[in-house]
Amino acid sequence: MKNDKSSLIVGGGPLAERLTADLPAITKLVLAEVTKRIPAYRVLPAEELSGDITTVIEQTLRSFITVLRTRTLPTKEELDFLRESAARRAEEGIPIDVVLTAYHIGIQVVWNSLTPHVRPEEVDGVMAVNALVLRYLELVTPAVCAGYLDERQTMFDDEHSARHTLLAALLDGGTAVEAAATRTGLRLPPYYVVLALSVGVHPDETSPGTDPVIAGRRKLRRLRAELERHVRGPVLSSLTPDGGLALLPHSGEPNDHDWARLNRIVADVARAAGTTITAAAEVAVPAGVAAAATSAQEVLEVALRFGKPPKLYVLRDLLLEYQLSRPSNALGHLATLLDPLAGNEELLETLRVFLRHSGRRPTAGSLHVHPNTVDYRLRRITDLTGLDPTRVGDAALLGAALAAHTASAVNRR
Repeated sequence: MKNDKSSLIVGGGPLAERLTADLPAITKLVLAEVTKRIPAYRVLPAEELSGDITTVIEQTLRSFITVLRTRTLPTKEELDFLRESAARRAEEGIPIDVVLTAYHIGIQVVWNSLTPHVRPEEVDGVMAVNALVLRYLELVTPAVCAGYLDERQTMFDDEHSARHTLLAALLDGGTAVEAAATRTGLRLPPYYVVLALSVGVHPDETSPGTDPVIAGRRKLRRLRAELERHVRGPVLSSLTPDGGLALLPHSGEPNDHDWARLNRIVADVARAAGTTITAAAEVAVPAGVAAAATSAQEVLEVALRFGKPPKLYVLRDLLLEYQLSRPSNALGHLATLLDPLAGNEELLETLRVFLRHSGRRPTAGSLHVHPNTVDYRLRRITDLTGLDPTRVGDAALLGAALAAHTASAVNRR
């Protein structure tokens, strides 16, 4: 869009000419100010600062001088140059807000260089410069953002495709894992923590008037971001809003500290997603990921079938339940030990809680009843089954029978 081509006068002379004459000095001032105020630019190689970054600053200043001289907004070619520059910053991993801040700093340096020379009769011209600055930024800002985001999307698509390819190879369990890693440029870690996840429903997914698909995607995005935040190296995942698999790179065989940290990660991911998460984990070298994924999914299924509370589980946490979920002649015999309690949910629940807490007072507190009531119910269980929950040997057998009873009930569904 073109306006009056009369020169904008500052300090008694055309502003465009003043800035052209001072271009080398202003370029250095902008570079110094950008590196002073933006830490991300300070750590760039000196060669890049004196080369590409300086070239971009100078070209941008020339473009702005042309705007001041002609009162014509930047051409498509000039904007394309800025888009390409922004794409290079995206490749370098410089955040978009930092890139945009650099442009605003450049404008501030130019503005500060001209204002000391303004004469009273030139105020109208300065106001015209201000209007052009705003219109210039109005065009430059979206152009820079578009160039940056286009490159980031390309990088994301490439990385996503690479991760998907490697994940597929790992889960296939063939001999192509190393080849897939080489082809995608992703380095295989010594071990993977294979997580099988079951993700609960977020309240927004069932809220009237809210699109459940969008709510589910938002939940999934938060979940993925939190996983990435906790883990060094690329997380390979195949996740939906309901759950799925995630492979976390790990440097060695996990110790107790590592398992505690993994428990905290799962808890943090659940909080970030705003819902409950039940997870199962196995650890394997890359060649063993396929088998570990199958095992983790089986452990997760057992945890869900037996109604375990949402948290992280490994096989050793569910050995009895896991074994009872496998076909066995002993399963039915164990379950029949509790047949005398059939239909009496009060006694069954008291037994479950007592075996979990191993004490009459904690059991009474959990059930919100008097300890004497717990004693009465335990005696009834002993009378009906012939097994005493307060005896160590009988308690172990009753625990197995209870697990078998639950497994039998689940299998009948």
